[in-house]
Amino acid sequence: MSKVTVTTTKKREVIDITDTITSALAGSEDGIVNVFVAHTTAAVTVMDLDPGTDLDFLDALAGLLPDVDWRHPHDPAHTPDHILASIIG
Repeated sequence: MSKVTVTTTKKREVIDITDTITSALAGSEDGIVNVFVAHTTAAVTVMDLDPGTDLDFLDALAGLLPDVDWRHPHDPAHTPDHILASIIG
């Protein structure tokens, strides 16, 4: 079994993991691939990443959230990140 770790460098970013997953599967003939995120403010989705699509996606998601005083007890600034991760899946 292979484990892949992806490290982010920004608060919000899209990272294409296609090549990373493909490399982790090198030499495999059959089986199941399970890709998941262990953190509640991150998500995995499938999309076509033409140039600029990542930024369009992030802008569209940001536009879904109202500018309100969030009540999340841990850190209200994290609330939008939890909501977006839930929307993306």
